[in-house]
Amino acid sequence: MLVDEALSLFSGHQQAQNRSELTVGAYQTDLVQFFRFAAHEQGVDVETLTVDLIDVYIVRGFLGVLADHGLMRKSMARKLAVLRTFFKFLCRKEILQINPVQRVASPKLGRRLPDFLYLEQMEALLKASDCTTLLGSRDQVIIELLYGSGLRVSELVGLDVENLDLESGLTRVLGKGSKERVVPITNHAIQAIKGYLGIRKDNTKILLLNYQGTRLSARSVRRILDKMVAKLSLVQHVSPHMLRHSFATHMLDGGADLRSVQELLGHQKLSSTQIYTHLTRERLKTVYDQAHPRAKDPQKPQIK
Repeated sequence: MLVDEALSLFSGHQQAQNRSELTVGAYQTDLVQFFRFAAHEQGVDVETLTVDLIDVYIVRGFLGVLADHGLMRKSMARKLAVLRTFFKFLCRKEILQINPVQRVASPKLGRRLPDFLYLEQMEALLKASDCTTLLGSRDQVIIELLYGSGLRVSELVGLDVENLDLESGLTRVLGKGSKERVVPITNHAIQAIKGYLGIRKDNTKILLLNYQGTRLSARSVRRILDKMVAKLSLVQHVSPHMLRHSFATHMLDGGADLRSVQELLGHQKLSSTQIYTHLTRERLKTVYDQAHPRAKDPQKPQIK
């Protein structure tokens, strides 16, 4: 089977599995990159390349080239995972008899703890908007929902006014894989939303609007955050996802149980949420090492 035919078949399968457009597109991008490399290795045009020409040596060669170009191990592992899913699908459909990725080991990944903001930094960010203006009140809603409810940026920009139940303090969001969940919204967020909607002079169902009166994009949210961070002169880069990390970290620091945080974040696997327990442990260890007199290294001279 030609590569283009296999890609089309796989894409249709992904859409039938309710994968988001972003996920389907990302898979296609990684696969096209791989097959261009494979076609070059086989000395053929990618249009004439067939999937049965792919072997384990081409897959390993592809990973080697990525490593030579300085690609991070996490990104390499993601691309390999896409190849695994793709070729496993072809074997299941009996298009291929041998999976060329089966004997390829994933790159070993070091655990990287997620970045988050400390409470003082978060409080400064929450006070940065001028809520007397339309855009300022909208930006306040963005911060309150990203941090107060732990929303993904895609969930945030997809919100409509009808998704909000301000009386009950709840909102419905559409998460990954088109899975809907209900999450609480804080009193501060409720007040920010009421203030924002009170200033607006339109009847659109969309919650967050850009200056043209259409739905705000995820990219625009990142730009808004960048401007707020620059205004506060924070050293670190702050992404929308960092506010979600901060939400989870502060919840666990405040005594929330892991299962509840998992449900609030919309994580399918508990292991995705457990990374935050490692984060809080690291923080506790750092505070302990700095504060307790018996935790200090006796070999190091103490500065008085």
